[in-house]
Amino acid sequence: MRRCVPVLTGFTMFLAAAFVTSAQSAPETLRPPANEQLLSQVHAKGEQIYSCKADGAQFAWTLKGVEAQLTDKDGKPFGKHYTGPMWEAKDGSKVVGEVVARDNGPDPAAIPWLLLHATSATGTGIFAQTQSIQRLRTVGGKAPAEGCTEAQNGSQLRVPYAADYLFYR
Repeated sequence: MRRCVPVLTGFTMFLAAAFVTSAQSAPETLRPPANEQLLSQVHAKGEQIYSCKADGAQFAWTLKGVEAQLTDKDGKPFGKHYTGPMWEAKDGSKVVGEVVARDNGPDPAAIPWLLLHATSATGTGIFAQTQSIQRLRTVGGKAPAEGCTEAQNGSQLRVPYAADYLFYR
């Protein structure tokens, strides 16, 4: 039994170090207030939805919304993320966020990393006490760089994406 204690202690320290590294991997501008603690971390997989709109004589893809499924660390269904931006847990709690900071992140082909402030939270479940939300480790989701054309005006484009969302209270 004595030999197990150092192994467990070492493993626990490894897990703690991995969490700290993960939490600190966000740029300083995307960190929540120091008095907030991590409430939950989920993975999102879905689509960023764009519509082609005229901007004067030019046409561009404009973000219309998002649809994504959320899973927990074990890959089990957790809830959904949709236009608002809003996150809804399976327990019925919801949180709406507003972007307060952004960073392009390390992948130029991915949507930006974000820090959001919760503008409202409802229900009695996991999201009810959320104050800040981070979107990190994004993959994909960007509209085509070449934009859209007049022939595409009014059309929609769905671009697959994935991200990690961290919720703080």
